[in-house]
Amino acid sequence: MAGELIFEIGTEEIPSDFFDEGIKQLGQLAESHFKDNRIEMEERLETYGTPRRLILIAKALGENQGDTLQEITGPPKSAAFDAQGNPTKAALGFAKKQAIPVDQLEILQTPKGEYLYVKRKIPGRPTSEVLSEILPRIIADMSWPKSMRWGSIGFPFVRPIHWILALFDGRVIPFEIAGISSANKTRGHRFMAPQILEIENLQDYLRKTAENSVIIDQKARSHAIEQSVAKAAEAVAGTPMKDAELLSTVTNLVEFPSAVCGSFDNAFLNLPDPVLITAMKKHQRYFAVYDKEGRLMPHFVAVNNTVARDESVVSKGHERVLRARLADADFFFKEDRKSPLLEKLEDLKGVIYQADLGTSYAKVQRFMRIGEYVTEQVLPERLDDVRLAAKLCKCDLVTEMVMEFPTLQGVMGEEYARLDGQPEEICLAIREHYLPDRAGGELPSSPIGAIVGMADRMDTITGCFAVGLEPTGAADPFALRRHALAIIRILEEFAWDISLRDFVSRSIAILNEEINLDKDLVFEKVLDFFRERYKQLLLRSDHKSDLIEAVISVAFDQISPLRARIVQLEKFSRESVEFESLALAFKRVTNILKKENELHDVNPEQFTDPCETHLWEAYQEIKDDAQKRMEERNYYEALELMARLRKPVDDLFDGVEILSKENPQLKNNRVGMLQALARLFLSLADFSKFSI
Repeated sequence: MAGELIFEIGTEEIPSDFFDEGIKQLGQLAESHFKDNRIEMEERLETYGTPRRLILIAKALGENQGDTLQEITGPPKSAAFDAQGNPTKAALGFAKKQAIPVDQLEILQTPKGEYLYVKRKIPGRPTSEVLSEILPRIIADMSWPKSMRWGSIGFPFVRPIHWILALFDGRVIPFEIAGISSANKTRGHRFMAPQILEIENLQDYLRKTAENSVIIDQKARSHAIEQSVAKAAEAVAGTPMKDAELLSTVTNLVEFPSAVCGSFDNAFLNLPDPVLITAMKKHQRYFAVYDKEGRLMPHFVAVNNTVARDESVVSKGHERVLRARLADADFFFKEDRKSPLLEKLEDLKGVIYQADLGTSYAKVQRFMRIGEYVTEQVLPERLDDVRLAAKLCKCDLVTEMVMEFPTLQGVMGEEYARLDGQPEEICLAIREHYLPDRAGGELPSSPIGAIVGMADRMDTITGCFAVGLEPTGAADPFALRRHALAIIRILEEFAWDISLRDFVSRSIAILNEEINLDKDLVFEKVLDFFRERYKQLLLRSDHKSDLIEAVISVAFDQISPLRARIVQLEKFSRESVEFESLALAFKRVTNILKKENELHDVNPEQFTDPCETHLWEAYQEIKDDAQKRMEERNYYEALELMARLRKPVDDLFDGVEILSKENPQLKNNRVGMLQALARLFLSLADFSKFSI
């Protein structure tokens, strides 16, 4: 096995945001198609790319498909042989069609009876032949956030395809797609080496692309960018900003990077650092530069896709573009500073949040009241601070700066509030109420920001469910899944014992003052939504599904203690020899109680067997201590105490008839005892959920 594949899709420039996913898809689709078509690989596929090409390399493919067995079913045995066992015309005809003697036919047992069948080995086709079918399917199967169709070609792809290089062991794999025929040709750098290059094999491809100013390996390109940016910043005794997101974006924009250092007027340093960095990063893809003390310098580094003949000319071009951006930012900043941030709250009345849910001003009023409710539960002495942070946190949405640079929402609110002389924790809360801003992202450090952020998100979730904007499948335009996870993570992080049911109910009640809604229906939907989000969060942490269900089916109101309960229950299930027997005993209890809807008291004087007395005394001995351990969140020790009941429960089932038909009084007394045991167990988990 030594088949060598080089496959390159040459296109117009692919948007940087689509690039990484495109390369990932290329590898995944190739692996899937190769596996489905029995093409063996001794080494992992390699995928590379530049803005103009997506590349798949395989260094050790099988020369042929793997062989396969084909089973062909014929007529029923009853029709294939007569009473004497001689083959009939049906058997003879089937054997002739399969080109084998009758005595080589086999019998296959099926649900419908016995049938003749033939098992035939089908040799695999040459890999090159199969690749001519697979490679165009890989191209066609790639999906993109946005696709283009060009000319008279109806084929959709991220950008028009200009060439396809497809070689297996140095020979062209022939196929056509999107009006382009595969060939042994690629192209060099669009500007520095635009000529067509004929390729003989993989080694030739790697050499010629490198010689023609194309770095196909994105990791190598990224490393080259880091080095060249650092070198350019050294020229002004600076250090470039470390930004993985910007580095990835720039890597996806160039085939051969070259960095130059530029400068801007010192006067612009009066702007807040986030404004300068955003103007450089978001709009121009420039790296900010810091001095040895960590202060921004009036310099930047730009990465070009060509080597500059005269760096001074290139840097001046970048400076001219950035100067216009910074001049705009300076103007916006000065306009915004003409009035305090809090005065902009009224302007939110002119901003529609959502057609059915009113303006952003109305939303602020709602989540401020929700925040007041939360604060009364966990931080009552900071009620005024929460009110102020809630009023201020959305005011920057109507500032000139945020309207021009939307990614600065929250950031500019923090800056403007600080300049207005607001308390530092309030300023911090304005920015941090947006945290976490992505799955697994940083959480707020400020309790004020955490409360305001939770209140804002809860209003969004309940509001969207109330007006029919709940997530469906992959569609979640208001990011409700992320908002629910953010609330859950904040409650866990700050260990706030807030009733989630009351939290949701309060939000719905406040919303119901403005719009008509079915409160009970929305409540159940929202609570189920949170429960499912929490379950998915735990599953991603590798907790077992039955263990999660065992806990959240009995305790999904206060979020903060749940994970500790699950972790300790999981630890007990691994370490204790009693766990399985304990769970089975509980299942026996719940099975008995399924049809018992009436609660019964327990009278020890009615016990007729020592096993009843032993169980009741064991229960009385541990119940208070077990409850205390659970209140202290020491669930492991509570489980150890409950485990003492396992043998007395088994003895009860073995010693007496629980559901005595002859004596209803005895039956009710025994059922009452089991009900008391069940309440104790269910205060920790529903053991019947365990798959034992």
